Amino acid sequence: MKKALISAGIGTLLILNGCSNTPNSAATDHPVSTTSSSETADHDSMSMGNEASGGAMHHSSSAEVPAGLQTAQHPQFPVGTTVIMNMDHMKGMKGAEATITGAYDTTVYSVSYTPVTGGEPVKDHKWVIHEEIQNAGQSPLKPGSKIILNADHMPGMQGAQATIDSAQQTTVYMVDYMPTTDGEPVKNHKWVTGDELSAK
Repeated sequence: MKKALISAGIGTLLILNGCSNTPNSAATDHPVSTTSSSETADHDSMSMGNEASGGAMHHSSSAEVPAGLQTAQHPQFPVGTTVIMNMDHMKGMKGAEATITGAYDTTVYSVSYTPVTGGEPVKDHKWVIHEEIQNAGQSPLKPGSKIILNADHMPGMQGAQATIDSAQQTTVYMVDYMPTTDGEPVKNHKWVTGDELSAK
């Protein structure tokens, strides 16, 4: 009887000891992989540029443009022109072949803002046009101006408070393209500027 009790006691101790080691082992092993995953996610976000900070950009959108936006009379790249994109606002954009679906004369801004949905601030977002700024008035705005965004290129952008980083009067283009990373075709992407494009 005593032998049976001693054997049971030893077995219980072994089980308890085994259980107590499992969390310690996990505590040693898992934080490394968790940190690594977090760093990888942060790196991936950074590699996509600041767009990833506030959520992924909308890959496709309506061909509808803001009221008052003027169609360009003599754009460098007329509607229907095939071009090569030289910027990397989004993954799969740089080097992609695109078709111009709209060309408009306006003032274009790069802006920094904090998404209304929360999350990290988005720095130097390219591009927002004059007609996508709440109560913008007629005259172009200057860098440093505080504004409210009416654009919805990204989740959390519409209604966000923003600061203008740069401003230029130019022709902006709306384009259709197939990302170089494959995936679905992008329709009516807004916006790219002429100096971000080259003729095919």
